[in-house]
Amino acid sequence: MDKIILTGGSKLSGKIDISGAKNAALPLMATTLLTNEEMLLENIPRLGDVGSMRELLEGVGVEIEDPKESPGRLRLKCEKITNTEAPYDIVRKMRASILVLGPLIARSGRARVSLPGGCAIGNRPVDLHLNALIQMGAQIDLSRGYVEANVERGNRLQGSRINFPLVSVGATENIMLAASLANGETELSNVAREPEIVNLAECLIKMGAEIEGHGTDTIRIQGKESLSGTAHSVIADRIEAGTFAIAACITEGKLELVGANSSDLRAVLDVLLASGARIEENSSGLVVEGPGGSPGAVDIMTDPYPGFPTDLQAQMMAYMTRVDGASMITETIFENRFMHVPELNRMGANINVHNSTALIRGVKKLMGAPVMATDLRASVSLVLAGLAASGETTINRIYHLDRGYESLVSKLKSCGAIIDRVET
Repeated sequence: MDKIILTGGSKLSGKIDISGAKNAALPLMATTLLTNEEMLLENIPRLGDVGSMRELLEGVGVEIEDPKESPGRLRLKCEKITNTEAPYDIVRKMRASILVLGPLIARSGRARVSLPGGCAIGNRPVDLHLNALIQMGAQIDLSRGYVEANVERGNRLQGSRINFPLVSVGATENIMLAASLANGETELSNVAREPEIVNLAECLIKMGAEIEGHGTDTIRIQGKESLSGTAHSVIADRIEAGTFAIAACITEGKLELVGANSSDLRAVLDVLLASGARIEENSSGLVVEGPGGSPGAVDIMTDPYPGFPTDLQAQMMAYMTRVDGASMITETIFENRFMHVPELNRMGANINVHNSTALIRGVKKLMGAPVMATDLRASVSLVLAGLAASGETTINRIYHLDRGYESLVSKLKSCGAIIDRVET
């Protein structure tokens, strides 16, 4: 099992290319189940979760080619679904595996999908997905850890009016995929508004789907009997861009984030500006420069888009350990997403948690220490803390990082970080 060893104190400086968004790539890969024609997806990041989704799709009949001369490009074709089961051994690795459920039912009339795994950051039930599919005419049974779903032979899923009781990115995506091949109109209300949702809708529209309202809280989809193949590009990863923006700030450095989209990062950039950072837009992306000296304390509450993203909460907490004063971070999305707190405290941070709120009192200096990653975003928060700490930090269980950050070590190293990945 690999580990990361880094020595803090270097101010990061240089350019970083922002990769394609994992959270956009995975649902886009699932669109291939809706058509028997070829899909060409571009700007696909090389990540563990992408590999897991590829394995899952190949297991149900998708042929996938990634030309060596075109890195970041995938050709996918599913002439026929040969297997409607998504097994536990693959699904347990990645939460987004549930996204094959809707397309499998919509195209083949049945599916057997293991209940998903992924990061242990709290209870993320799939009942929002299942209840919506039931409203569309699917018969659902939970048996021995699997979701078994079907519609009566010869029938299609039926369009329906569905109001999600909670905003859910995954449920919104799953039902958008399913509704694109359903009979009649589906109206989804209280849906997620993330840029990844818009990216998915734009791809489905290219495939022939009739969709309106994406980017708002209500989406209408007119189902089609069939969809065609198309070419589509994955948007830049706003979470990766936000992570590197925080890296510039916590090291008092300056980074140009090539490909970053400021409109997707507004809530994050507002917080960084309030802390004293300097941010400029240019023709290629964003330039972020950290404040000189201690950053100003900022209180944060996570919220569905366009609010502050939960996927940047851990990184921002690492940054707030360096403030002059005290900051408060409230987590409203996942109830178990403070597992990085004990590890940050091992490095000299002063963080106290009460229910869903963490109080961070700034310290003069973080100290390098051996720490352990607990989930994807917690992992990278420890990297950020290590970059700002005095001395050497060793981060164990970094396999979490491979699920969501492409070439993290080499990108940081190119900007002056003293960091290595070591086999143990």
